[in-house]
Amino acid sequence: MWYGYIKSSSDNSNNSRLNIVPLLFFGVDHTVLLTILFLIGIVRVMKQKIIAWMIQFYTGMGIITGMIALRAALSGDMRSAFAWLAASTFIDGTDGTLARGFRTPEVLPEFNGRKLDDIVDYFNYVIIPAIIMVRAHIFPSGAWGWALIPLLSSAYGFCQEKAKTDDGYFTGFPSYWNIVALYLLLLDLPRSLNLLIVSALGILVFVPLKYIDPFKTKPLRQITRPLTVAWALSVVALVLSLPYVSPALLRLSLAYCGYYFIASFLLHSCKR
Repeated sequence: MWYGYIKSSSDNSNNSRLNIVPLLFFGVDHTVLLTILFLIGIVRVMKQKIIAWMIQFYTGMGIITGMIALRAALSGDMRSAFAWLAASTFIDGTDGTLARGFRTPEVLPEFNGRKLDDIVDYFNYVIIPAIIMVRAHIFPSGAWGWALIPLLSSAYGFCQEKAKTDDGYFTGFPSYWNIVALYLLLLDLPRSLNLLIVSALGILVFVPLKYIDPFKTKPLRQITRPLTVAWALSVVALVLSLPYVSPALLRLSLAYCGYYFIASFLLHSCKR
């Protein structure tokens, strides 16, 4: 295999200059060359698709961690159940960044990763917490019937076209039933009051108030992000210490919840 070269000189200059111009690959079948280039392109495309499918599998791992959490909840091990739900939440909080970074919607246009994410979210944030609330005797008698409140309200909430707004808000109470179940377990409130809280939050799913997305809502982001990280660490500490509950740590984490609701209502009022 060798190259041909062209030597040229400038008419307007005493100094000639050498232009080295690659010609064709002499002695090589052009079909072979085109095949090699084609295979290189295929490898690049396949590499992108493999990475994209790995990210989708990472999202789907939320089902696996959720099933482990469900098994723990049914056996009465609430510490393990919430620990595995925390793992599911971590996956949910990081898969979107990976998907956007590697442009998975463009690489896999035939696959709806957002729908997969919604299915995993409904399983981990609604179905499992509802079962936990029943299994932990949080509701009054007829517990399985009361569990329909989060199940039905969030089923309709997930189907709202504007459940997530373009400017980074949730419309209606987000389906944070895993957090609701955890706090009701930690606070050990009267069952009738638990039912009242769950019912009120179920109604708020349908009320078109805007709620902060801690990492996407731009107003107050510089405050909300570090507070959210601190709150998440406090929640992990509370889960890992179960069945013991630290009153100071519980009050500290509840303070963030108060900030979240107050900030959401204030920002909603300002945008009206």
